[in-house]
Amino acid sequence: MFKFIHAADLHLDSPLQKLERYEGVPVDEVRGATRHALENLVDLALAEEVALVILAGDLYDGDWKDYNTGLFLNAQMVRLQEGGVRVLLIRGNHDAANTMTKSLRLPENVRSFSEKRPETEILEDLGVAVHGQSFASRAETDNLAAGYPDPVPGMFNIGMLHSSVTGREGHENYAPCSLETLTLKGYDYWALGHAHTREILSRTPFVAYSGNIQGRHARETGPRGCWLVTVDDGIMQEPEFRELDTVRWELVSVDLTGARTGSEAVDRAVPELGAAVERGEERPVIVRIEMGGGCPADVELRSDIRKWENELRSRAQEIGRGRIWVEKVVLNTRAPDHGERLGEGPLQEIMALLDELEADDETFAGLCAELEGFWAKVPPELRRGRDSLAPGNPDRIRDLLGRVRPLLLDRFERGEA
Repeated sequence: MFKFIHAADLHLDSPLQKLERYEGVPVDEVRGATRHALENLVDLALAEEVALVILAGDLYDGDWKDYNTGLFLNAQMVRLQEGGVRVLLIRGNHDAANTMTKSLRLPENVRSFSEKRPETEILEDLGVAVHGQSFASRAETDNLAAGYPDPVPGMFNIGMLHSSVTGREGHENYAPCSLETLTLKGYDYWALGHAHTREILSRTPFVAYSGNIQGRHARETGPRGCWLVTVDDGIMQEPEFRELDTVRWELVSVDLTGARTGSEAVDRAVPELGAAVERGEERPVIVRIEMGGGCPADVELRSDIRKWENELRSRAQEIGRGRIWVEKVVLNTRAPDHGERLGEGPLQEIMALLDELEADDETFAGLCAELEGFWAKVPPELRRGRDSLAPGNPDRIRDLLGRVRPLLLDRFERGEA
């Protein structure tokens, strides 16, 4: 019997995602999260006495700024060497051969597969054959899996591949291949990297993404880690997912249907923030809050979203006792339908124009083009920051149009317009 770990997408020293601007965020802890997650991986390997660690690409986040990133990785590999653990790795698109200008010799227990052709590592004492190929370039467009060798008879065969299998949403289509190509190869286990979300594509044979070991932004939510696999007499037991992340990202959805005030909206978010803290299990938790539903509070929230974001941050500090932070609040709320109160006149015409802008792609594109010309004349200092107009971003313009409607309606009804 032996055990191995399948992990991928370490993205060591991935840059901090603009959190320095938020009061109280543990910047050093977040910045060091990818390193701490790798330390957790090594701790797990030693505690479980695994024989082998498989790293399926993107150990780095790109070329090193200095040698410290490489030195840190090597130090962790030495810890595994001292524990008798072998490491097999491939390079992915972020650490492809032509991407890295710096390098360090890896410790003796580490084998890095060539980018020139598929290779096979035979581990006689374990009865294991591991097949893999690194990326030669960042934009690897060839189907690397098609060239992998046949399985070695009588051995437990593992394929390592950094790939967009059948296309993965949110990821470049690098080293593309079909699931059928993998399942028909005859291997017992395919250790995949590239997609950052953990996913099992097949169980016979086992084909899976481990996901990244540490979430890096609000689109990488929930537990992150690796697969721990036990093989007994050539038969694989059900792989176990083990959490490695040290900072947790969460998406918190709050239903504001019927909420009348901004304060009520904040109150409704509090239980969801508390639940996020519980899920984090003592980790620092960074949340993005999405608020939705039709409610009278929509106008008040949109009229001063910065205030309500910081109200929520204040409540989060109280709830989490320094362990939860609000990264951003996204308003998907809408004001109640006031159509019957518009009557005839200029307000009705304005609302009809907004309807047309939102519904007609050609009219909307014309608006964006006009705004581009206007925006080019705006002083540079006014074009920076999260609240900038950004006419080249259609989603941003649609968001602003959504904010205009309730604000105009509210001002007309109060006689301020």
